[in-house]
Amino acid sequence: MIHQFYPQVPHEYRYELNKDMQLAAAHFIPASTAGKCANVHGHTYVINVTIAGDHLNETGFLVDFKTIKNIVHDRFDHSLLNEDEAFGDTPQNDSDTFPTTEVVARTIWQLIQRELDECVNKPRCLQVLVRETPTSYVVYRAKEGDFDR
Repeated sequence: MIHQFYPQVPHEYRYELNKDMQLAAAHFIPASTAGKCANVHGHTYVINVTIAGDHLNETGFLVDFKTIKNIVHDRFDHSLLNEDEAFGDTPQNDSDTFPTTEVVARTIWQLIQRELDECVNKPRCLQVLVRETPTSYVVYRAKEGDFDR
């Protein structure tokens, strides 16, 4: 993986952790307006997660890098995203859950923050960047009201 720099998130926390991951996954956008993206196709996604906090846990970590990898990579690598319960065109889902890059980034944030909310030191996931192609990426940043839901 090429080392890359990502958009920075201004914050006042003492610690900032960034985790890069790469995974292969396929998806399609089940909408007539999606053009070629309505067909099943795959990407080698590059994902960067930014986590920050003021306190370390009992092991001296803000959060273990492996924890973040397990949440994202184990769930989505070599998968058809539309088959994951978080995405898809099913009666309980709508276009806001189609696995677009934007929705993938938001979903990753939700999964990570849910895990971080259980940590005693209360780190926060500030940013999730999902690069779908070498020239296209999305950044998801939660707003203050999105935490502690």
